[in-house]
Amino acid sequence: MTADFTKTDRFLGMNAGQTDADVVYFGIPMDFTVSFQPGSRFGPARVREASYAIETYSLAQDKDLEDLSVCDAGDLELPFGNVQESLGRIRAAASSILKAKQRFFALGGEHLVTLPLMQAVVEEYPDVAVVHWDAHADLREEYMGEPLSHATVLRRVSELLKPQHLYQFGIRSATRDEVAYAKEHVNFHPHQVLSPLKACLDELKDRPVYVTIDIDVIDPAFMPGTGTPEPGGISSGEALEAIRLLSQLNVVSMDLVEAMPAHDLSQRSAVLAAKLVREGLLAISKG
Repeated sequence: MTADFTKTDRFLGMNAGQTDADVVYFGIPMDFTVSFQPGSRFGPARVREASYAIETYSLAQDKDLEDLSVCDAGDLELPFGNVQESLGRIRAAASSILKAKQRFFALGGEHLVTLPLMQAVVEEYPDVAVVHWDAHADLREEYMGEPLSHATVLRRVSELLKPQHLYQFGIRSATRDEVAYAKEHVNFHPHQVLSPLKACLDELKDRPVYVTIDIDVIDPAFMPGTGTPEPGGISSGEALEAIRLLSQLNVVSMDLVEAMPAHDLSQRSAVLAAKLVREGLLAISKG
């Protein structure tokens, strides 16, 4: 299966050609299994637009996005409503990037897109550990009879991994069954991100790490533009500080999902998402 990209406006500062890039950035405009508010398929385009409201330079990291070898490949072309075909195309795109000895930063779209991305990653890095930030555990066995959903995605991901290779942070919403599963199968750190992530850095160092961030881990006071807002989250400042800690890990690829800037007329959600992209790329850069 092949995957084609639709070229769009380039994210600010991503100037490398795709064949020369260390990291390939691309959007995944899919929101076919969402359970509350649809619209995250428009996230990649809105975040690109908002990127022009920020600087390429990070004062906190003393790095500049323009100095990195990052290519914005555009958005994947996906058949609207066809979940299985879309998942196949996402996996094919991620696999082609990894086999070219590159990394990717994917912007969703709903959280189910992480499953095919991880299927491609596990092929290249069988011992990978997954660092997951989210308001929701996403560990259901099924949701309304469906095993493939944004509410089940981390359960499916955990089944791809070796035992205890999933690390969850910031969770503040889950079912009783999800919590029981997490306590047995997951390194589970609810409610907070920054402090427990710092505590886990030593055991994650020198291992391949994949990072998946659901933007609703951030409190809706700072991030109202998301599909399933959950009160009581972390601040934007904590999220930015935590994402910079990724510089201490061997991040082989990552994603940021569930951004829905169209539901936030102030545009602060889109600008925050763009800044998280910039800080994440700068943190995982090898340059």
